Amino acid sequence: MSDEPEFEIPIDGTLDLHTFAPADVKALVAEYVEACAARGIHELRIIHGKGTGALRRSVHALLGRLPLVESFRAADESSGGWGATLVTLRKTRAKP
Repeated sequence: MSDEPEFEIPIDGTLDLHTFAPADVKALVAEYVEACAARGIHELRIIHGKGTGALRRSVHALLGRLPLVESFRAADESSGGWGATLVTLRKTRAKP
C-alpha cells in the first residue's frame, strides 16, 4: 500500500473503496477477501462507486483471479446497483 498511515478497517463484509487511493485497491481488496474468509464471512459487498466504471472493472478483474472468490455480480438497486459488487466466497473445508 502507499506510505499513508495504516488504520483498521472493520471486517464486517462491506468494503467501501471511496476513501482509498486507486493504487491501494488491488492489495486492499485481496487482503479484505482473505480476512473475511478467515472470519467465516462468505457474502461481501464491495462499494466502488459508479463513476466511469474503471474502478469497477479493476475490482472485477481482481476478483476473477482470487481463488477464494466463488462468484461476483453487480449489486441490486437496494444494495448499491452497479456502484457496488456482491461477492460470494468459497466455503473452504477444514483440513484433517
